[in-house]
Amino acid sequence: MRLFHNEWEKWAAIIIIVVLIFIGLSSCRYRMVPNETKIEYGTTETDSKNDKLQQKKSISQSWKWEKQ
Repeated sequence: MRLFHNEWEKWAAIIIIVVLIFIGLSSCRYRMVPNETKIEYGTTETDSKNDKLQQKKSISQSWKWEKQ
């Protein structure tokens, strides 16, 4: 049983493999690094159940690609 039925299939497979290798190698020059970190801390409106202030705490971080 043959792997490729004609020449076109063989060359198409070779081109696809070469393109995938090129994409994989070119992406190795970049890395993800932290860009910005925000910390929010404060109080919100009163809770209707116990009439106490609620504390709000959150941390968010964004990332960016950096060339090595």
